[in-house]
Amino acid sequence: MASGIFMIFDDIAMLMDDMALATKKTAGILGDDLAVNADKASGFSASRELPVLWEITKGSFLNKLIILPMVFLMSAFAPWLIVPILMFGGVYLAYEGAEKIYEYFRKPQQELPLNRYAEMSIEKLKDDEADKIKSAITTDFILSIEIIIIALGAVLDKNIFTQISVVSFVAVIATIGVYGIVAIIVRMDDFGYMLVNMSNGTDNIKKKMGEFLITLLPKVIKSLTVVGTIAMLLVAGGIYVHNIHELHEFLHGIPSIIGDFLVGSIVGFIALIIVKTVSKIKR
Repeated sequence: MASGIFMIFDDIAMLMDDMALATKKTAGILGDDLAVNADKASGFSASRELPVLWEITKGSFLNKLIILPMVFLMSAFAPWLIVPILMFGGVYLAYEGAEKIYEYFRKPQQELPLNRYAEMSIEKLKDDEADKIKSAITTDFILSIEIIIIALGAVLDKNIFTQISVVSFVAVIATIGVYGIVAIIVRMDDFGYMLVNMSNGTDNIKKKMGEFLITLLPKVIKSLTVVGTIAMLLVAGGIYVHNIHELHEFLHGIPSIIGDFLVGSIVGFIALIIVKTVSKIKR
């Protein structure tokens, strides 16, 4: 009886080790996921930030529910499909990153008016939110595939129960962790205003901290926009470099971060040129 209990504890310990290893292997992509989704989840009116973020979070959970069974089935019956799907997703991420760079240099950057949401009609606000939510969930789907496959790769030599447990754990932690941090970021200014109000007009530490958080938020959002764009190109490039042996060998002497960024940028701008050309032909 006692030996059976110890065996159970040993199995649990081994499972926890596998979960820790899989989470560690996905740490890099989780950082990129955070940067990309923080950028995607920002830019809404203050009263709509959390409701919109909740819609994106629900979409992320739904993505995981779709991806997990598909990945387990592909791993068992059609493992050759995983890499092509990853590469297709890489094209989408690279295209999004390249489009952001193109749009930045195509027209002068202007500060948006603070009351821009007040000037929008209800229908325009709803359409704007729906488009941004759809884009965020689509990007999350691609990044989720990458996270889940990397986690699966860490436990491919384990039994199916361990694979399902570990990969599902990483998927849930990824969603809760990433969107929990994003929620904190987008509400940073509200916390700052609360501290300022609590200071009752006196120049104390609460007021200074509140004012610091209020002024910090726009800088954080702008920084995350840049980081998110770079992250999409890095993830896309990494998918190709890690799955095409000849490309990996060709870039062997270059630091991986530079190689991934170059490949992601090339793929992204090729995709962007194709999309723009097709759009012009249609017009």
